[in-house]
Amino acid sequence: MTLSIKPIKPKRISDLVFDQIRELIFRGKLKPGEKMMTERELAELMNVSRTTVRDAIQRLVAIGLIVQKHGQGTFVGTYDAGPKNPIIKAIEDQDTTLEDLLEVRMGLECNAAALAALRADETDINAMRQCIEEMEKEIRSNRLGTEADASFHMAIAYASKNPLHILIMRNFHDYLLHGIRENLSSLYKKPENIEIILKQHRNILDVITSRDPEKAYTAMQNHISFVLDFFKNMSE
Repeated sequence: MTLSIKPIKPKRISDLVFDQIRELIFRGKLKPGEKMMTERELAELMNVSRTTVRDAIQRLVAIGLIVQKHGQGTFVGTYDAGPKNPIIKAIEDQDTTLEDLLEVRMGLECNAAALAALRADETDINAMRQCIEEMEKEIRSNRLGTEADASFHMAIAYASKNPLHILIMRNFHDYLLHGIRENLSSLYKKPENIEIILKQHRNILDVITSRDPEKAYTAMQNHISFVLDFFKNMSE
């Protein structure tokens, strides 16, 4: 019998530091534009050397997730900061519209919501709940809640427990954040739309929590369809 067994490649400590900081950014725990702790502070918290942290930071800078400003410190990158990853560049080279983006999100995120209903653990549920609470707080302060909105959708991707889906959404994250910001900027002109969006997010969380994959798929489909219809009507 022939077994398809591959050798295990041990991860370097700097890889683990890189993964942890990147995940904090993708989950919205570290927000765009936020100043990060120093290398020394991170090294102490993670119980690793400053050289290890520095290596991880440089790799995050190279992909645009972190920006270093001379004399000011290290900051979480924004959508326009740093080099674009290949997926984003390919999307932009195609002269992609928001409607194109929303159609892709429909395919990715409806399936993710259904899988999350089957696989989400308590940590995932809490992450989604915190994102909604953050959105509500931002909106009460007359801000858009863009980062919390994107983090909610990333939390669903993590809850799918599908490594390939998570990888695609990780690379898609910057463009997703940009799309949500553009969406909410237009939607916010009608305050009643924001309450609809919040209600849709709460409904998505409720059906994921109740472990109903079909309703989770439909809830996400209804949410993205609402935004897609809004922009189609606007363009017409």
